[in-house]
Amino acid sequence: MFCPSCGQQQVSNEIKFCSRCGMPLGTVAEVVHHGGFLPQLAQLQQQNFKKPWFSKKNGVMFGGLWFIFLTMFCTAFFGILGAPEEFVGILAVTGVFGAMMIIIGSLVALPSSKPPLVFDPAVHLPPELRGAATPILPAAQSIPVDAYAAPKTGSWRDTNDLTPGSVTETTTRLLEKREDMN
Repeated sequence: MFCPSCGQQQVSNEIKFCSRCGMPLGTVAEVVHHGGFLPQLAQLQQQNFKKPWFSKKNGVMFGGLWFIFLTMFCTAFFGILGAPEEFVGILAVTGVFGAMMIIIGSLVALPSSKPPLVFDPAVHLPPELRGAATPILPAAQSIPVDAYAAPKTGSWRDTNDLTPGSVTETTTRLLEKREDMN
């Protein structure tokens, strides 16, 4: 295992602190062991989640009850009692459009009543990537130093004879050569 802070390779995966920078590695080892997931966090999130009272589900249910109560119950009740037709019409329109506004508003503005989705490697990862038993990265590959050789003679140029010069000196030399040629 390597330290995520300084990159120092550790002697063992059970080491609790980095030997170079001192970073605590106990949690890092547990995350690696569980395939990049801490089951304690999932349990903690599930326990701490409280369903909100003002939620999408409750808003849609309230909109449905609003529609049923005003449009169906109140209009029929006040129509039987002989209330003015304008009042009964206002109740019906308020029931229909009010319910639509309540339902749309709750779907757009209110939070969900479902608990947040927690990543679970047992569910979300394919079997070959679960756990620390199967390495995800390929094994390290190295080429021995003896395999490297100097380039063949003639295929490369020795650049030690090149010296950096000034641009003005090179231009002056070129101009002097041209004048000598004329």
